[in-house]
Amino acid sequence: MQIHELKSKKDPKKRVGRGGRKGTYSGKGQKGQKSRAGARFQPLIREWLKRYHKLRGYRFGIRKEKDAIVNLNDLEKHFKEDEIVSPQTLYEKKLIKKGKTNVKILGNGTLTKSLVIENCKLSKKAKEIIEKYAK
Repeated sequence: MQIHELKSKKDPKKRVGRGGRKGTYSGKGQKGQKSRAGARFQPLIREWLKRYHKLRGYRFGIRKEKDAIVNLNDLEKHFKEDEIVSPQTLYEKKLIKKGKTNVKILGNGTLTKSLVIENCKLSKKAKEIIEKYAK
């Protein structure tokens, strides 16, 4: 026995697409991208997925609108006695941005006037101070 007559115990890896016993097309069909060497299809979906930022959960794009915050000391400066405080009047006096409909009044500062408040949320402290001066 000589070296060139030795065989390994492993089966050789099957090499498809080089003629031989398998036939002319060697199990790859006829023509086309799938029959060519090294041809890979890139899924279109992969490109779409790359464009979107990854955030957890369903409907991550929908975010809750935050309240516009106004303090009592702002109301003290900008409003007169018995004046109506509403999102519209706050916008007119440039205390909140345009389009903000949810307004919350916080109890920072002092108030020495009675005011009429409409369509605004109040913190506990702000409610106590406003009710104290209400007529």
